[in-house]
Amino acid sequence: MAVSSLSYVRTAQAESLPPPSLVRGPLAWLRQNLFSSPANTVLTLVVLFLLFVILPPTIRFLLIDAVWSGADRAACREDMAGRPVGACWAFVADRISYFTYGSYPAESRWRVDTWFAMLALGVVWMLWLRAPRRDIGAAYFFIVFPIASFILLTGWSAVGLEPVSTAFWGGILVTLLVSVIGIVASLPFGILLALGRRSKLPLVKLASVVFIEVIRGVPLITVLIMANTMLPLFLPAGVSVDRLLRPLIGVALFASAYMAEVVRGGLQAVPKGQYEGAMSLGLGYWRMMFFIVLPQALRIVIPGIVNTFIGLFKDTSLVYVIGVFDLMKTIESARIDPQWAAPTVSNTGYAFAALFYFVCCFGMSRYSLMVERKLAAGQRR
Repeated sequence: MAVSSLSYVRTAQAESLPPPSLVRGPLAWLRQNLFSSPANTVLTLVVLFLLFVILPPTIRFLLIDAVWSGADRAACREDMAGRPVGACWAFVADRISYFTYGSYPAESRWRVDTWFAMLALGVVWMLWLRAPRRDIGAAYFFIVFPIASFILLTGWSAVGLEPVSTAFWGGILVTLLVSVIGIVASLPFGILLALGRRSKLPLVKLASVVFIEVIRGVPLITVLIMANTMLPLFLPAGVSVDRLLRPLIGVALFASAYMAEVVRGGLQAVPKGQYEGAMSLGLGYWRMMFFIVLPQALRIVIPGIVNTFIGLFKDTSLVYVIGVFDLMKTIESARIDPQWAAPTVSNTGYAFAALFYFVCCFGMSRYSLMVERKLAAGQRR
């Protein structure tokens, strides 16, 4: 029988119908992600209740009842009618220069602004995956920028820059400086420690293991106190270490130990065939690691690396314990000023610090997710 004589064969294309509402769309998403099971439903309702309890008063304190202008504590106190007073953002606006520069001389703060701009340029150049001439960007970030930073911030009379002691540095300047140095130093040093821990040379392996386990076995505040008090004892008489350099060394060593374990996990995840294939091509140890193994290992552990960076960035707030005026220390110092003795000043200062840390850490996490997606797309091809 011919196919054309069959009554059930359709020759015209059927009209497309919209998908069922329970398969796609907002209702389907809610059902799949928030109400997929009784336990998931209970958790969703609990979270919604907590948001209902926490968010309205938080928004009311930070925005609705907030004080945005004023010259002293009188602006952030309740009036005669008992009007509620929220966050005292007038305090932050009045002390923003102190939060940014610390006690850095006002006539020289353009040098700090220049440093911020140079840092932003270097970070964008290095993190932009399609940036032109990233080799020049790497030379700028790792060679030109450190030298220029030292000259700009500390001063050099030969070029007309008045020297500024690190005792006057503070605020966001110190927070970013400690974070950048810790992040930049921890990755290469952590890679060397990870390779040393996997080395077949007994002394190299033992030294790496001892360093990693000792540093990871103590809290950061202990490392900072040791660097601040014990480091000068190991130096010859008459030789001193700058007050800011001590926590820089402590933070870099602490982050390197954690970075080493992250990188070691990536090295162990690389298939053994990659090592064998590289050796079959006649590549030496360092060329094999640099061109074959490390790129794959670092790609695997991008989440762990960024997580270490985020933790390091937040942990830099501990340097205030040894008297370094980072952002948290400047807020602590400013909130006890009698000029701003108001009930909500302290909470506002901490809210400003929380916002600053959140923006920086959230930016790092979003960037790492973007890099992961791009590298994963490259692997699928």
